[in-house]
Amino acid sequence: MSDDPQTQLLDAILMHVPFDGWSQASFDAAVQDSDVDPIVARGLFPRGAVDLAVAYHKAGDAEMLRRIDADPMEGYRFRDKVAAAVRHRIEAVDDREVVRRGTTLFALPTHAADGAKLIWGTADAIWTALGDTSDDVNWYTKRATLSGVYSSTVLFWLGDDSPDHSATWEFLDRRIEDVMRFEKFKAAVNSNPLTKGLMAFPNAFLSRVKAPKTDPSDLPGHLG
Repeated sequence: MSDDPQTQLLDAILMHVPFDGWSQASFDAAVQDSDVDPIVARGLFPRGAVDLAVAYHKAGDAEMLRRIDADPMEGYRFRDKVAAAVRHRIEAVDDREVVRRGTTLFALPTHAADGAKLIWGTADAIWTALGDTSDDVNWYTKRATLSGVYSSTVLFWLGDDSPDHSATWEFLDRRIEDVMRFEKFKAAVNSNPLTKGLMAFPNAFLSRVKAPKTDPSDLPGHLG
């Protein structure tokens, strides 16, 4: 058993979340089960179960990165690497009901911003792990698009009872195929003489948008 009180609390709450959700009752039970001092627990997680839910998601991201690092992905097309990374993230979950409860929590208006930031963080972790070096508006569009793919795939997975979640992986492949079609459409618009002129001004403006230089959570970025 870990001596880290954060890990102790996170491990302890997971057995209660499927029944009581990411709630105060679950947090109180985790504190009692882990024997962590209540004052220490509240200091580590001021919002109680909400902050533990955030920690749980970030722990899943860390496990995903370990799996990506261990997967050589030799011979993969880039789209296949993205699909593999999303699959690694979903398969990092031990209990689907814990994720279902988290989805409910972060759908609440009071916690929606936390949920959006966590999904963005997952998408950013995937792109960074796969070697993305974009430094312009593409930095944002890649992460925004992948956030949509990841979140929709998780929602599908929560209701998927197919063997080995095969339907989920097929759904994921279709979502990525949709993204690839859109990217091809954008390329065609920008190369078409009839539409290239119309896109000149928006493209000129977007070319000034830069990726954040320090903290990736600086979502608005800056203009160069």
